[in-house]
This record gives sequence, C-alpha cells and structure tokens, in this order.
Amino acid sequence: MMTISHRRVTTTKGMFMVTHSSKKQVVLITGASTGIGNLTARALGEAGHTVYASMRNVKGRNSKHVNELLEYGERNGLDIRVVELDVQSDTSVENAVSAILVETGKLDTVVHNAGHLYVGYVEAFTPENIQHLFDINVIGIQRVNRAVLPHMRERHTGTLLYVGSTTTVVVPPFLGPYVASKFAADALAQVTAYEVGQLGIETTIVMPGAFTQGTDHFPNASRSGDVNRNQAYSILDPLVDRNESATTNLFPSDVDAHPRAVAEEIARILSLPAGSRPFRSVVDFTDSHVEEVNRVLRRAQEEFVTRLGFGELLHIRTALN
Repeated sequence: MMTISHRRVTTTKGMFMVTHSSKKQVVLITGASTGIGNLTARALGEAGHTVYASMRNVKGRNSKHVNELLEYGERNGLDIRVVELDVQSDTSVENAVSAILVETGKLDTVVHNAGHLYVGYVEAFTPENIQHLFDINVIGIQRVNRAVLPHMRERHTGTLLYVGSTTTVVVPPFLGPYVASKFAADALAQVTAYEVGQLGIETTIVMPGAFTQGTDHFPNASRSGDVNRNQAYSILDPLVDRNESATTNLFPSDVDAHPRAVAEEIARILSLPAGSRPFRSVVDFTDSHVEEVNRVLRRAQEEFVTRLGFGELLHIRTALN
C-alpha cells in the first residue's frame, strides 16, 4: 500500500471556455523535490489547497526535501503532503493516485512538472539517451494522465496544468533532445485538451522562460556521453561552456528572475474560476516575444480546427448529454 507523508496543523486568453467557481482543491504536483515543483507546492499550500507534492525516493535521497516540505507546511499551518511517485513507472503512478483518492476521495488538479534537462550536441546523444529523456518528459505525462483521467471523467471536472517551456518557441541551441521533448509534451497536452474538454476537464499550459537560479535544471543536466561524437563538435565547446552564463545575460539587471514567479502564476491561475483561466501563460524575464508567437499560432489553430468542422472541440462541454 502506498504511504503518504503529511503533517497537518488542525497570460493569454483561453481557447477553452467553461463556467464554474474557484474553491479549495486537491492538487497533485509531479517532480516536487526541488525547483518549480517545490516552490509550487509551497505556493498552493499557502493558497489554501490540499497539496500532494510527489517525488521519487522519499525515504532515500529525497528524504531531506520531504522533511523540509512537511516542516514548512507544519510551521505555516498548510496542508502539504508528500507522496512517492516516479513518472517512469506505471505502478508507481497508479499507486500514488490511488492513495490520494483513498485519503481525500477526489483529485481536482494535476500539475505536470516533472522533467529533466539534456545539454550537448544532438548527434552525441544515443537513441537510448533520448528515449530515456522522452520517458520522463513526455511519456511520464501520459502515465499520470491515464491514472487521473478516469476519476476526472467520472466527476466531469478537473484541471490538467502543464509546466511547458518557451524553448518550444525560441528553440535555443545545445538543448536539442530537451527541446524536442518539450515540443512533444506540448503537442500531447494540446490534443488531449480537445478530447478531455468534451468531458468537462480543463487544460492550462504554463510556459516558463529560462531560469539559472532557484532550480537544479542546469546543475543536474545530463550531458551527451558519446565521447567520439562530442569530439567531432569540439569547435563549439566554448559556446556550450558559456551556455548558462549566456542565458543569465538575457535578464535585465533590475529584474529578479526567480522561478518562484512560475509558482505564483500557477497559484494565481488555479485561484481563478474555471473559464477565466488562460489556456497558455508565459512567465519569462528574457523578453523573447513568446506571447506574440502564441497569439499567431492560436489564431491559425482555431481557424484550422473550425474549418475541419471540429469547432466544438475548442470549448469545454460542461453538461454531458
């Protein structure tokens, strides 16, 4: 049986439209040991939600993060709980979701945050490397959705909130497999939204820009491991070496570019009545014009889907016949 740890004391206009009122929610966050996921768990706890911060190895390497989150919740009177969940394991995902439903009887929102970063030359990543990354960043999303959607479909309500990336618009160099995985995850989220929207389930994609502080993304990034293929691109090594500093230089000097802004935006979105929530929201301090691109793409998408005769898929159906 899955064990849940907890200590309890006592923007862009949406493509989909629905009307409900905002209320306290039961929220599952994937990849909540550090970074955006961890900050989001704290922000949503402070907003009054029941938060299940999930991560791997809760009794092992992440035990420190578990204790810090639980102590933070206890100290501030927040309902923050921790559940073990590995997005690469069907069994782990299903056990975690089942345990949440047993304990609370419902699950209102999933924040798809778990992800990993690869840095290096595309050719130097083996197919197995890329398969591993996609298993985390893309297939992990599908595993979680398959676990939670039967419950949401039965209730005809719920929210899937995806932590995407502005890299799907700006396409930076030396992050090839990562960018490809974020493209795939974004596409999966969009097409899933057409379908689950007809069953009363809402979708939001939050697109963080680059961050070089407050997360372990760059420090924990995997590097391309094929030494011979890496050597073939050695002329580019100085560019890769300054990738993180080059990213930092994108931020205006007077801006605090911290990922807590993403957590605050997620909390803000979930505080809104469903229907006033954006389909996409960009949190970016690099002034990369991502929202402008999003607007153009959305218009083209809506026109195309309507011309196909599937315009009803652009709206959430709230009353099922």
